[in-house]
Amino acid sequence: MMLFGIISRHLRGLKKLPWSCDSRYFWGWLNAVFNKVDHERIRDVGPDRAASEWLLRCGALVRYHGQERWQKDYNHLPTGPLDKYKIQAIDATDSCIMSIGFDYMEGLEHVEKIRLCKCHYIEDNCLQRLSQLEKLQKSILEMEIISCGNVTDKGIIALCHLRNLKYLLLSDLPGIKEKENLVQTFKTALPSLELKLHLK
Repeated sequence: MMLFGIISRHLRGLKKLPWSCDSRYFWGWLNAVFNKVDHERIRDVGPDRAASEWLLRCGALVRYHGQERWQKDYNHLPTGPLDKYKIQAIDATDSCIMSIGFDYMEGLEHVEKIRLCKCHYIEDNCLQRLSQLEKLQKSILEMEIISCGNVTDKGIIALCHLRNLKYLLLSDLPGIKEKENLVQTFKTALPSLELKLHLK
């Protein structure tokens, strides 16, 4: 596990090199490998640990209940009882999480905040999948979606199913075309929601 974390960190660093456009196919394939769901692993270590491994493998950060520090190093995931560490917040800034990995979120019960910023693989179906997970419908209180170019009105409107959502920030989302309709939909579905828009 330790070696895998070191290799993945170095490989992510290589993305910054000015390689040919063929390298995009390689990185797309590698990111799909990072997102592949291991259901046996989820059964063995529980949803929070398995989701933590997936998120960190893809370059995201997690914070656990009762802790202020963000967990960012795959090789320093906490040890001890597997049911002790429950994910409270996810910061997926610049990560390569994609829809095929979202099955990892199915068993999470304590996630209150998710930040999706500059996530190139996040699309409408990711947000739709997220909003269909019953446990997350209850737990999520805050979301931020920033500079995710593949997200459109359809994906954002699906978030109305997060019935306890109190705060939603939408910024730099060129795929959103019906801003007024979006505002009205959220006012009707989630009247206590604080909706912040920084859209053109």
